[in-house]
Amino acid sequence: MGIYEELIERGLIAQVTDEEEIRKMVNEGKATFYIGFDPTADSLHVGHFMALCLMKRLQMAGNKPVALVGGGTGMIGDPSGRTDLRKMMTVETIQHNCDCFRKQMDRFIHFGTEKSDAIMVNNADWLLNLNYIEFLRDIGVHFSVNKMLAARCYENRMEQGLTFFEFNYMIMQAYDFYRLYQDYGCNMQFGGDDQWSNMLAGTELIRKKLGKDAHAMTITLLLNSEGKKMGKTASGAVWLDPEKTTPYEFYQYWRNIDDADVIKCLKMLTFLPLEEIRQMENWEGAELNRAKEILAHELTELVHGREEADKAEAAAKAVFSGAASENMPTYEVADADYTDGKADLITILVNAGLCTSRGDARRNVEQGGVTVGEEKITDAKTAYTKEQLAGGLIVRRGKKKFVRVIG
Repeated sequence: MGIYEELIERGLIAQVTDEEEIRKMVNEGKATFYIGFDPTADSLHVGHFMALCLMKRLQMAGNKPVALVGGGTGMIGDPSGRTDLRKMMTVETIQHNCDCFRKQMDRFIHFGTEKSDAIMVNNADWLLNLNYIEFLRDIGVHFSVNKMLAARCYENRMEQGLTFFEFNYMIMQAYDFYRLYQDYGCNMQFGGDDQWSNMLAGTELIRKKLGKDAHAMTITLLLNSEGKKMGKTASGAVWLDPEKTTPYEFYQYWRNIDDADVIKCLKMLTFLPLEEIRQMENWEGAELNRAKEILAHELTELVHGREEADKAEAAAKAVFSGAASENMPTYEVADADYTDGKADLITILVNAGLCTSRGDARRNVEQGGVTVGEEKITDAKTAYTKEQLAGGLIVRRGKKKFVRVIG
């Protein structure tokens, strides 16, 4: 089985421009491909996870990855799937975010000077110094406004009012592909399925300007069984930066996914052999929970390393058994949270991140959703002294959120 056939069986491929040509290129290790990452935050998140895994798979098959960070396009912001205008960031913030990405990418792809080693490129190098009139005459003339307005990437913004500022994004992304083709021999682009129209714009620009063929392939979006994007929690995105989402929280996210999503995630995100995953397809009950543990450990190891994955797994098992663990996420009650020598449970729940607000915390307590140690607490006025918290108490909200609270 070639890498292309494996990508199909894992359910990773959504759309391609020329299947036979792409199959031949990637199976023979002849693709120099790029994936773009706009620096909208100082960390990559689960939404980028499949792209990083795809880069790793293709590099392992001998293809060359180009990681394009959007120091230039980030000045505008991708309107795809948006209902509102992205917040504009300063040049300094954009550069800082770009710098943060490299360390996280190192976990997935190998950078260097050999044939299949990855390179990182910043589109600020060519976009920020463009002459507007020259650019319109040289590049803008190749784009049909009618065709652009019909593109899926602008669909949601058209309902609210697409700005001319955002309208330029497709042209910028197409120009990126054109420059990468010329400067680095980049003959293929990969991206999320919501990027299809932008990617086609790039292949068409290369054909019109250079008379050459370039290719595009979109990756299946990571959706749960309800059709919603995975990688979001009540408190926000699941980040790859351990300072924003701890390895334990990252592990727990995957350990707690719905039963219907386990096999799909094992196929799409892990590097376990397909034969091994097929054997799990009929697992139920305790065996299915074991499959979730395998998924959580594999992905945590990919992002944070084996040691952190082992710690997260040990902490999760300790919590499940009711025991404390040094690897479990810990919240230390601040001195300011004590009133008359006691810290109230509502404040602890909110500050420890187990509840989103005092109202949310109060409802969970009164409805029997909070356990401290082995005791279910239903009195919202419950409070604890420093002495009670000195040894650490495990506070649970529901079945899946835990934290060790110390005074």
